[in-house]
Parts: sequence; structure tokens; C-alpha cells
Amino acid sequence: MVSSATEVHSTVAPVAAAADTDPAFDRGTPLRGVLRCNEPLSRHTAFGVGGPAARFYRPVDSADLGRFLQQLPATEPLLWLGFGSNLLVRDGGFAGTVVQLRGTLDGMTLLRPGVVRAEVGLACNKLARLCARQGLQGVEFLAGIPGTVGGALAMNAGAFGQETWGSVHRVETLDRAGVRRVRTALAYQVGYRQVRGPQGEWFVAAEFQLAPGERQHIAAQMRALLRRRDASQPTRWRSCGSVFRNPPGDYAARLIEACGLKGLRIGGAVVSEQHANFILNDGGARASDIEALIERLQQEVRQRFGVCLMPEVRIVGEVLDTGRIP
Repeated sequence: MVSSATEVHSTVAPVAAAADTDPAFDRGTPLRGVLRCNEPLSRHTAFGVGGPAARFYRPVDSADLGRFLQQLPATEPLLWLGFGSNLLVRDGGFAGTVVQLRGTLDGMTLLRPGVVRAEVGLACNKLARLCARQGLQGVEFLAGIPGTVGGALAMNAGAFGQETWGSVHRVETLDRAGVRRVRTALAYQVGYRQVRGPQGEWFVAAEFQLAPGERQHIAAQMRALLRRRDASQPTRWRSCGSVFRNPPGDYAARLIEACGLKGLRIGGAVVSEQHANFILNDGGARASDIEALIERLQQEVRQRFGVCLMPEVRIVGEVLDTGRIP
């Protein structure tokens, strides 16, 4: 049961300057961001694969984003993108609109002692560093997560026994009408790598409640966590991070390794020899190679252990019709 929450409504402010436009969305209201058609998503995902987005928008701020959302048809498929670090886009691309927030909605403000407001396009590692400089602790683990605050909120990202929503006090959202809401954390059902809340709303910022700490001690903890990550994970390769959620009471990497699947390859996709829950793009992979390898790992683990591995990576888009390739 979802608990009641504080909610504040407002509408986005008008915007003034023009932008590149798509005739499908030109309704007489100027936008300030940049809209591209048929943008290759391989340029924007950690795997380095994926076909084009029909439309790709990069807003300049939350007001511009709200105005853009107002202009979208109600049935338009919508995909939110940060660093693309937990995303596999199929080779046929995404037949809808992709909104990229990385590097645009990326501000952080100290609202009051112990409370920081971070926008969703801010890199997780930058949030951790900025909090450390303020002498605030509780998000050090985010230093090793290669994504944005928005992605961390959406999937309750975590590492080394800590999770994003453990520090979330409130969030700000937008819907397709450009309406802004502020909700407390109680409005969301949060679990292991999943977050459920009001439908049709997307995060634009979050407030984190953090504890005071000694700056040098916090920085030392962050360095130690990064060393552990580098020692155990193939951080220098193209990957999405952990491919599968850990099943209850076990680890996906252990099950995959026990099946003897380290180094297993399909096309340009290969299971990491360092960490079996990582699939790497060795430079020539297609999305279809990676998806086929994911399915193969699931099949092998299910046959041997009776465990169904659930993907942590989000798989979206259209399968490429290879019959049309010359």
C-alpha cells in the first residue's frame, strides 16, 4: 500500500528562444533545447550499441523540459537517458522520443544543513564528491556508480550494502502536462533495484538527507570503495555494469561462473573473465549479440540451478530486420 505524501503543484514557466524542431511537434511554442531526428543511440550508451532514436531531445533546463513534454502526443513512446549505463538499445533503434538529461539538469544545491538538492542529470560520482566537500556522508557508494542521479533514483542503485533511496527525503517530478510535483519518499515503494510510484511522472530532482562527517574521512572511504570496485570489476571496458539482479541468498556472478561461462562469446559480446555478471563489448558487438548472450546465460543457469536470472539492464527498442540489409 502506497502511503500518502506531501504534494505541491505548479506549471512550468514560458520559454522564449527557438531550437531545432521536428514538424511533428511544432505547435507554435518555441523550445530552447536541441531536437534531432534519427540520432544513433550507440553514441549515448555505455555499451556503445543501439540503433537510432526517431527523435532525441536535450533540454536546457526543467522549464524547457516541461514545455517539451507538453508538446508530445499522449501516445508517444518516451525514453529517459542519462549516461545509458544500465541500458541496452536494440539494433533497430527506438521508435519514439529519447530525452537526454546528462549534463543539462545537473545542478546541486545545499538547501540547509544536511540536505542537498540534486538534479537528475548530475553524475552519481560528482554528487558523491560534492557532498564529501561539504562534509556530508551517506552517498559515498555513488562514487563508483557510472550513471546519473535520475538513473539511481529510478532503479534504487546501490553498491557495497547501500542503496540510493536510503538517503532520499523528497523528489521532484514532471508529467506530460508539464506539471511539477514534490513528493515525499513515502509515495514510493522501494525494493532491491526497483522503485514503484505514481504513474506518468518522471524524476527531475531529489533531496538527500545526509549526516555530517569529517571531510578527509569521507574522502578516504570513497577512495577505498573505488579501489574495491576497480579490483573486482572490468571498469575499463564497455559494459552496462551488472547484467542481472542477484537472486535471493545468492549472487548472479557465482551462478554464471559455476556454469563455466566466463569468457563465453557471441559475436562481439563476451562474458567478463574478471566478473561473470558483466558482459563486455570488445569493440565489435551489436545489441543482438549482447541480448543473445544474456539469454544464453539465463538458459544455462536455469538448466543447472533452476534459478531464473532477472536482468538488471533495461532492454528497449526494436529488433533490426536483417532481411532488409543489402
